[in-house]
Parts: sequence; C-alpha cells; structure tokens
Amino acid sequence: MALIRFTNKGIYCKQGDFYIDPWKPVKLAVTTHGHADHVKWGNEAYLCHELTKPVLLHRLGADLNIQTLRYREEITINGVKLSMFPAGHVIGSAQIRLEYKGEICVISGDYKVEYDGISTAFEPVKCHTFVSESTFGLPIYKWLPQQVIFDQIGTWVNNNQEQGKTSVLIAYSLGKAQRLIRGLSETDRPIYVHPSIANLNDAFIQAGVALPETIRISPETRKEELQSGIVIVPPALADGRWIKTLQQAATGVCSGWMQVRAGRRWRSADAGFALSDHADWPGLLSAIKATEAEKVFVTHGFTATFSKYLNEIGIEAEEVKTQYGTQEEEVEVGSQGNPVIKEEAD
Repeated sequence: MALIRFTNKGIYCKQGDFYIDPWKPVKLAVTTHGHADHVKWGNEAYLCHELTKPVLLHRLGADLNIQTLRYREEITINGVKLSMFPAGHVIGSAQIRLEYKGEICVISGDYKVEYDGISTAFEPVKCHTFVSESTFGLPIYKWLPQQVIFDQIGTWVNNNQEQGKTSVLIAYSLGKAQRLIRGLSETDRPIYVHPSIANLNDAFIQAGVALPETIRISPETRKEELQSGIVIVPPALADGRWIKTLQQAATGVCSGWMQVRAGRRWRSADAGFALSDHADWPGLLSAIKATEAEKVFVTHGFTATFSKYLNEIGIEAEEVKTQYGTQEEEVEVGSQGNPVIKEEAD
C-alpha cells in the first residue's frame, strides 16, 4: 500500500493519519518550511523542524500546538517512522522521510542543492518514492555560483552610489533576504531591512541563528542615510510609494525568474539577479537521481515538462495537482511608510 496519497486537503499519509503541508485545516500538519503556500493557519497541531517553529509563531500567532524535531531525529506516529533531513531551501527547511514496513517515501517540499552559507545544506535521502517540486524545471534554468551573483550585486551597488542612487533589492522576507544579508555583509556597507524582514531576523536570532547586523527601517529612518547602504524589501513593496520617495532609487530584483530576459523586465526593475532558493534544472535532476527513487511525484512548477523528461530518461514520474507555488506575503503600507504585514489570502 502506498505511503502517501494526494487529497483535496493535501498530501496524506493514511497509515500515520497526518498530512504534509496541507492547504486545509487538519488534525496534524507535518510542515516542511514556513512559506505561506506550505503552512496554513487552523491545524490542531504542527510538527516541524526546530528552526521553523519561530517562523510559524511569527506568522500564525503564539497560540499554536507545535512539536519540533532536529534533523535526523526520528519519531514514530501510528507505526510510521518519521524523520527530517535538510532541504537547503531556507533556514529550517526539511525533507520529510517516512518509513513503514520497509517502504520509504520522502516529501521534499521546496529545495535547492547549492549550499547558501546559511541554510543547512541539502542532503539526498535514498527512498522508494520521492515527491519533488519543479519550480524551475526547464533546461534554460541553470544558476551561476551564488558568489558570482553577490559580486554582480556589489558592482551594481557601487555604480549606483557613484551616480547618487539608492540601491534597493527586492527579495522575499523568508529565505532570500537572510541569504542576501549573509552574502553581502562582506561589502562593509550598512544593510537596511524592511520590518517584515527584521522581524523574521529577530525570530531566528532568538532561536540561535547567527545573522550579520542589519538596521531596521522605521518612519524615523532618514532617506539620506539609506543612499550609502543596501536596502532590502519584500516584493510587495516593489511598486510602492515608499521606494519612490527615496533618492533616485535603483531597484534590483533577486529571483530565479531573472534568468530569462522577460523576467528582467518584471515590475520595471532596473536590474535583475538570478538568485533562487529553488533547485535549477541540473540541481533537480541530480537530487532525484541521488535518491534512487523508483517513482517520482512532481507537485508544482513545470510539472508536465519535467515529469515527461524524467519518464524519457527512465525514471517513472507523474505530475500531481497541488496548491503550492504562491508563497509570498502581501505588504500593506501605512501613510508614513510603516508597513503592516498580512499573509496572502488562502
């Protein structure tokens, strides 16, 4: 009997009677990471990696029933052995390994195979069945080493300052922002962050994660002081009035979608940097081959193209419909530029 099935509530393990990343309220939600498309409010209980707990508390509220695990720590739920292995996607992201009567299934959530210096590095797990994303599951998506991207950003920031412009990077509050902060800390420029990013940074720091120093943007922050540093804000502020009030703001979008020319014109940005927290085409293939899985389910992204290719190279694969892939938050900005966070509607 298969260990998982795909239902209208999410990925369900019948033997253990729990769901992995459900999109409707359930009794027990096993959570791969804290992005909004993988975790929802209203579950009776949550099980996640210990570094995902502060994200859930921050985004869903303090009154939650949360149990945590460390990587490779094992528990048994109704006879199903469950453990978590690093996914390399964001801080605390985990692949969920299930084992029951000799059958092993791994639900990877979102993942990337390049070590980013801040998330625990991706670790392939051998299994019979593997559930994979395919956000960038086309051959055109091949990432440059992240240090090359950071060097490109540094050059762009220097050029902006020479021209009297303020450098504003657009990056998701969970994952990409912390990666940029770590990667750009060696530029010796002050890094100013939007409150949604600062709040998550504080939660991680309280949980024991070492992050470089940043400066929280507030209504009292003078626009002139931002010009000498690097400003990081979430995507929902990309077209906002606040950026337009800055001194000749130059915006750079940090996203895998910047790999292609059309993506670089997204929201009329001045620059695009192909920095992604998802695996590229070679990364997806190498990860899947390393699992030695007999069957692969492809949950979101370029599911048809990617599953077709896997079948062509001898790996049995099937695309499945899920509600993953719309993870990011909306940001509501007050009259004085003091943003208020609210999660994307279900």
